[in-house]
Amino acid sequence: MEHSKLLDPDDRARNRDEREAAIAAMISQPQFPCVGAKSALARDNLKVIAGHRLDSNWDDLEIHRELLEWAREYRDSTEGLRSLAVIFDGPLNLSETEFENLLWARIQSLADKDAWLGQDYDSRVSSDPGDPHFSLSFGGEAFFVIGLHPNASRPARRFAFPMLVFNLHDQFERLREQGNYEKMRDTILARDVKLAGDINPMLAKYGQASEARQYSGRQVGEDWQCPFQDRRGS
Repeated sequence: MEHSKLLDPDDRARNRDEREAAIAAMISQPQFPCVGAKSALARDNLKVIAGHRLDSNWDDLEIHRELLEWAREYRDSTEGLRSLAVIFDGPLNLSETEFENLLWARIQSLADKDAWLGQDYDSRVSSDPGDPHFSLSFGGEAFFVIGLHPNASRPARRFAFPMLVFNLHDQFERLREQGNYEKMRDTILARDVKLAGDINPMLAKYGQASEARQYSGRQVGEDWQCPFQDRRGS
């Protein structure tokens, strides 16, 4: 059976190595705009997990365990930008709306596990997806997510497989404190405009609009409602 094959450690390792090579190749392209991702790759701070399918909860427990470990490791050593990328086998033919729906289904499943295990929500951020200070929280550490897939309208969000990249919120707060965040953000925006031909209309500074609107990469209207709910507040 397919699921039995997925459990084979050698198969999973080979799959992960292939995905690591694919994402490294994408980020290494000169025109790729995210200098933060380039930094994480250069410092060997980009971890890749090979998942089954974005429309399946098969890997959710493992992904959540990795997020808890990622949060713990970050608190032990906050040096350098770091990202955790989960690359799924499929589906490969999703529309932007379909991808967005599945992205939030996976996020909700992961967040439910965090709540069930009694993990605290990071008090530095809001659990309300409509709040301008919203971020996700796993293991007591705030995260935001960047979604990529083959049919994304923005070139920088296109990847051969569906992928969710989890970034730690605190590392960008540290950049703000150091006075380096705005310079990095301006560099990314300029490079994205050069790649796409126009500025990403969904980008907003933290505290001005909920970052939840940016996760999937789809351009959404003012009436868009995020489906996420933190069960700890239910």
